[in-house]
Amino acid sequence: MAEKAFEPVGMMGPQIFGMPVDRDTLFSNHQEIYKKRIEKRQRQLIVRLSFLKPFLKKGEKILLTTTGYSPINSLPQYVTGFFFVYLKRSLFVFTNYRIFHVPTTTTYKFKQSISQILYVDCQSITLKGGTLSVQYAKNGITEKFKAIALFERRKIKALVKKMPLPGTQSQLGRRSHICPRCTALLESGKYTCNTCQLKFKNKIVTYILAILFPGGGYFYTHHYFIGLINVIVEIFLMGYLYLIWQDVVQRPENRILYSVGLIAIFVVTKIIAVIHSSHFIEEFIPTQKQIQTDPSAVRSRPPKKIKRQLF
Repeated sequence: MAEKAFEPVGMMGPQIFGMPVDRDTLFSNHQEIYKKRIEKRQRQLIVRLSFLKPFLKKGEKILLTTTGYSPINSLPQYVTGFFFVYLKRSLFVFTNYRIFHVPTTTTYKFKQSISQILYVDCQSITLKGGTLSVQYAKNGITEKFKAIALFERRKIKALVKKMPLPGTQSQLGRRSHICPRCTALLESGKYTCNTCQLKFKNKIVTYILAILFPGGGYFYTHHYFIGLINVIVEIFLMGYLYLIWQDVVQRPENRILYSVGLIAIFVVTKIIAVIHSSHFIEEFIPTQKQIQTDPSAVRSRPPKKIKRQLF
């Protein structure tokens, strides 16, 4: 892409917490008027994004940061219910080149997962209410990011109007995940970075753990609180079923009826755990807990052992 595509929208200000920013845009409202309260909030968000610096390209500047939720399909959202907020909280970083989507914990801590939306890959970017809708030009698919913070909504509407959406599309043409170690693009469906060989959680392993062990899928994807709840629920159901068949809590004539009901609830609980775990894996969760970001990290695959032929 041409270098001019990375030029800032406004005047370049000094770096903030080591991050290159467009101060005129970052600290102003939708009418481009500086507001002290906006500066205070943006600084509070940027301090949580110190890990982002190695991911920025030459000439790329931060224009706006905000909070919201990651996309979620109807079925996972339905079975998630109250835990939607707990599961999908995210940070969003608008630059002059793309939007970074950063899944976080409930306290906005980095979960070693990051994806990007290139403006040139978008047919349109709109904000209606608190929902940010991104339609991709290549396939027409629309992703919706919900509950965008009220503080930045009007600012985002004004900002996206300035973005040069038409342009040469990337090869993927959609939101793409980035390796948290080497910053290379990750390939969908593969659980190892092609550049630095960093390994990520595997979907098949997730399914097996979610089915065989109480809370297994949740613990594997680092959702410990929900995993603990899942353990308590499943142990309670299995324990109550045992007591029924021991004639402790129900009469023998009611044994089958209550057993069928408990087994049905147990199966539904397992299905919910599998759906949730499958959705979490799509965020590319590294198997390592602590990762040092290094864009120059390139590791080749270990050479295959060659068997010597005996003559």
